[in-house]
Amino acid sequence: MLAQRLQELEILIRARYPIIYVVSWEEDRVEQAVQDIAAKRNKKVFAWSFTRGIIRPGAPFTSQKGRSANTTDPMAALEHVVQETESAIYLFKDFHSFMRPENVAVIRQLREVATYLKDTYKTLVIVSPFLQIAPELQKDVTVIDFPLPDLEDLRVLLRRILDEVKEHSNITVEMDSQTEDRLLNAALGLTSKEAENVLAKTLVIDGKLSADDVSVVFSEKQQIIRKSGLLEYYDSSETLNDVGGLDALKEWLKRRRLAFSERAKSFGLPAPKGILLLGVQGCGKSLCAKAVSRAWELPLLRFDVGKMFGSLVGSSEENIRRAIAIAESVSPAILWVDEIDKAFSGTQSSAMTDGGTTSRVFATFLTWLSEKTAPVFVIATANDISALPPELLRKGRLDEIFFVDLPNPDERRDIVKIHLAKRGRDPEKFDLDEVVRSTDEFSGAEIEEGIVTALYDVFYLDKELDTDDLLGSLRSTVPLSKTMSEKLTQLRGWAEGRARRATTVVAGESAQVKRKIEM
Repeated sequence: MLAQRLQELEILIRARYPIIYVVSWEEDRVEQAVQDIAAKRNKKVFAWSFTRGIIRPGAPFTSQKGRSANTTDPMAALEHVVQETESAIYLFKDFHSFMRPENVAVIRQLREVATYLKDTYKTLVIVSPFLQIAPELQKDVTVIDFPLPDLEDLRVLLRRILDEVKEHSNITVEMDSQTEDRLLNAALGLTSKEAENVLAKTLVIDGKLSADDVSVVFSEKQQIIRKSGLLEYYDSSETLNDVGGLDALKEWLKRRRLAFSERAKSFGLPAPKGILLLGVQGCGKSLCAKAVSRAWELPLLRFDVGKMFGSLVGSSEENIRRAIAIAESVSPAILWVDEIDKAFSGTQSSAMTDGGTTSRVFATFLTWLSEKTAPVFVIATANDISALPPELLRKGRLDEIFFVDLPNPDERRDIVKIHLAKRGRDPEKFDLDEVVRSTDEFSGAEIEEGIVTALYDVFYLDKELDTDDLLGSLRSTVPLSKTMSEKLTQLRGWAEGRARRATTVVAGESAQVKRKIEM
């Protein structure tokens, strides 16, 4: 990807495109690329910033040598570009701030400079982390994205660092090819500086570089997410072993785990797009999203659609584009959209309720789902299928739709064991058969709450938890499946033939709700 962009940048310079806008956080890499192209084309290079004016690249920060007087002003800097007669490339840093519609004079000057440069061997390259162009400049400016370091770029960086520290006897390197791949995959989405900083941080923390340092790399990505304010970095401690049952879903996830590796890409496999987990409340959908992050060793980003909606016209659409860009910048990653049915339930009536904002935000999200190439795995959860826009369910946007039903007896047994063990109790000391019978049509969350309630009761009575205490707590609970049986029937009916069951159906087991008969 980088080689492609460098070739594209060189072609644009050779074709004498007057103004090229490079979107990147990595000024140093862009500057080096410009210098390499200039050396090949026998051109000079000048860099501009608002604080230093026009200087030759590489000049010491405190040095006054080589600076052009009074070129810190953007108008004066553009005039200098026009007056210079030599063949050159001018790299203007963070010039986007002066390309807003209110900067009328700068915009007019840029348009005139663009016309003038077409007949010269000079090129103006603007580098900025943000794309911000006034409408008047859209026909004069050519935009290219400068990608973040790929796996091979990071590998070169890692090996350079290892060469630099190998002489230090107090630093240990435990690095085989598999460990190296895990560490580098975790670092994908960081800039060169961020990657170098976090690798140095791992060495400072414990004096070694090993597979355990993947979590330190994730902490660097957590900083990026936190600073954005649009996505929430969820530090998950749950594993798939904490999820009771759902064997078919777990097996599917297990088979997709290696799909983000270089070996999978070489094999011709695209990165998985994502899944929709549809089903009964409290049956482990959100827990699965958290557990996948730990199992796949990928950062989990929680996508709160409510944060996308701003008060200013157009800000909601811009927010979702920024959130998507941030998720892609730290990829490979998992994007968790919890209760997507509530988030986008108003798309049908959006034109009448909010001027079409919800509809436009949803359309942006759908387009991204269909066309995304970055390895961002989406896990969306939903409880109410009637509120789901039908466009979301079309094949191609997500890999699979799983229906998560109430747990069967074997799954309830697993859930009881998990929650008792999590709270320091030995499950074998309880009559699990009786507990499983008493939790018929309970969700996993209701079973957990029953166990917690029983623990509160025995703590008050200053005694240890036993089977009778647990059964008493569970029998006092009215499960949601009874109070909302009609909705559950409707949900199961919709899922039949439309969604894949998250649990393997045992021969002879019915997926339907028990018939209610009045006697």
